[in-house]
Amino acid sequence: MSDALRPMARPRLYEQVLDRLRSYVTEGDLGAGDRLPPERELAQRLGVSRASVKQAIVVLEVQGLVEVRHGGGTYLAKDSLDPEPVERLVERKRRLPDVLEAREALETKLAELAAERHTDLDLAALYDALHHMSDEIEAGGYGVEGDRLFHTAVTAAAHSALLAEFMHSITEQIAESRNESLRQPGRPKRSLAQHRAILDAIETRRGKAAAAAMRRHVRTVAKVRLLDWNPDAAT
Repeated sequence: MSDALRPMARPRLYEQVLDRLRSYVTEGDLGAGDRLPPERELAQRLGVSRASVKQAIVVLEVQGLVEVRHGGGTYLAKDSLDPEPVERLVERKRRLPDVLEAREALETKLAELAAERHTDLDLAALYDALHHMSDEIEAGGYGVEGDRLFHTAVTAAAHSALLAEFMHSITEQIAESRNESLRQPGRPKRSLAQHRAILDAIETRRGKAAAAAMRRHVRTVAKVRLLDWNPDAAT
């Protein structure tokens, strides 16, 4: 029997909230740095529960479109709220644990090898990356580019062509996990401190300590809101 007349799927309520917020930002000519109304006000004006509004805000946050400041409100991180399709977000959530597992396996070994094999030029690149990240954070950014440069420098300092090739093969997925992680409240400065610990162990040629410091760092990276996000939590 044909299923052409099966019940049609209805948009989840938080998806409708997302659409309304996108229109609000466009019609109000809002841009990066502008603040959205409080969740309570949004819920009242839209005639929905605060849970639905909160779920929509979480989606926008994990997409990097808004920044939620504890006790300070929600601010636009970009000039629009053009959302990533929920299906793509669900797919990213599904593969993220595998990406983080691969990062831990590869990067702990790379850190250990970097401690054993680095050159003076490698150390200079690591320090440059650390300073770049520090400058980004001091300027109010997340330190994304400095973080990328640091992990690239660790990979180069390991002088392992095959491991570097493996890392290159998951560059895009690593970038996603980096962006997810550094947008967590307080995470950029904590990540910078962890990078310093990794660099200290590498510079002093303490391979096991470098591996342990990298393992702690990657496990911190693994604590991101996307993994806690449940697309069916609000209806």
